[in-house]
Amino acid sequence: MPPTAFGNHSPNNKTIHTLIFKKTTLFNTSTIKSQYVVWLLITLVLQALIIVYYTRRAADSPSPPSTPELLLHKQFPAVPSDDNNQIKCDLGKVFVYDLPPIFNKELLDKCHDLDPWSSKCDAISNGGFGPKAIGLQGIVPMNLTPSWYWTDMYSAEVIYHVRMMDYKCRTLNPNEATAFYVPFYPGLAIGKYLWFNYTSKDRDWHSEMLLNWLKNQPYWKKQNGSDHFIMFGRLTWDFRRLTKSDKEWGSSFIYMPLMKNVLKITVERSQWDPLEISVPYPTAFHPKSESEILNWQKYVRNRKRDKLFCFVGATRKKIKNDFRGILMNYCKKERGSCRVVDCSVTHCYDGAPAILEAFLDSDFCLQPKGDGFTRRSFFDCMLAGSIPVYFWKGSFKDQYQWHMPLSSETYSVFIDHKDVRNGTESIIKTILEKFSREDVKKMRETVIDIMPRFLYGSSSRGLGNGKKDAFDITIEGVLRKFHHQQKLKQKKKIN
Repeated sequence: MPPTAFGNHSPNNKTIHTLIFKKTTLFNTSTIKSQYVVWLLITLVLQALIIVYYTRRAADSPSPPSTPELLLHKQFPAVPSDDNNQIKCDLGKVFVYDLPPIFNKELLDKCHDLDPWSSKCDAISNGGFGPKAIGLQGIVPMNLTPSWYWTDMYSAEVIYHVRMMDYKCRTLNPNEATAFYVPFYPGLAIGKYLWFNYTSKDRDWHSEMLLNWLKNQPYWKKQNGSDHFIMFGRLTWDFRRLTKSDKEWGSSFIYMPLMKNVLKITVERSQWDPLEISVPYPTAFHPKSESEILNWQKYVRNRKRDKLFCFVGATRKKIKNDFRGILMNYCKKERGSCRVVDCSVTHCYDGAPAILEAFLDSDFCLQPKGDGFTRRSFFDCMLAGSIPVYFWKGSFKDQYQWHMPLSSETYSVFIDHKDVRNGTESIIKTILEKFSREDVKKMRETVIDIMPRFLYGSSSRGLGNGKKDAFDITIEGVLRKFHHQQKLKQKKKIN
């Protein structure tokens, strides 16, 4: 027998097993210790990297920061201080619900999945303003271009939430609140479910979940939601489905029983709903201060315009006798008087340079209906100092009553679409030519004067110097309405 590791002696089985066990134990102990050291080092390195990452991230202060960051509620004071430390909230204060993330933040986190055709991540970036605008050289004064963004027409839900979090009359104490803001994004939630083979249950899911959560909140129960409000970034008609049919458009959110007392803020309201208020669509210009507004107003006022009117849009071939097609063909025939931007040829994304330039070069702009009676283009047109010409009374009647003068004829022109359809489209030029240069100047001055009222500033403090933008006017209107409501209830109790 050849020699072994034990010498010339052949050990018995018990001895062999004992030695093997001791050796294995020593080996395993050594291995565990080394693995522990390695994992400890990896953990320390990862912690260091995380600290460095967040330190650098905190050091950066983009203006404005991206929306998901802005929606971290802890970053906002309950009542921000102003320069004079004298914030007046005579109409009351607003309490902002901290909703479960599924109703707002998770929608932003899943921005690639909000639309069936394209990502919405750009649209909801920069606090809802969208990406920074480019290609405006020679169209917008250079000192103002940093305040221009490609803002999506349906992004108001995000814009209002971001501004509300730093609103001067926001409170963290619900017992102090006159109004309760529910920062749900109904437009973003329903976006992709409006199309294709989704069911009515799919379209109602987020809304039903929200109301199930709200009805259990103590401050909802106190007034049955009558001092609560929600911002709708899309048209009211997207939330007024009457039946449970999968084929019918939209969700039934507004018609759900628990919504009967809630104030709705929408970009287009139903004139038959007294608890619905319409607010301006967001445009591309988000001024940082009153001085930027004044600079833009001066620029628009002095702009030389070489066209009587313009039309911006695309025909809708699937719609029989499409009114946009009528306007498009008419405008192309009147090249000497009308400037046309055909959006089937030109890329007409939100606030595109070609659109802005057409409005800046024209005294009037033709505004047919959009997806509803109203159209974001109304405000793009007025932003450029052009006078809107509309063809359906519902486009301005009973819309934007808090933001626009009640006498729409002081800043716009109405021509009945029926007269244009009846083969007399030349009536457009005939009517517009009747306005004298002095008339046009006066109407444009009205448009310029009301400009701050339909713009959304980029500063959380508004435009400054007491100048109110569209957001300020909206929230003051909400507070005024609820404040008046409280007074009436108090009088009834006394009587």
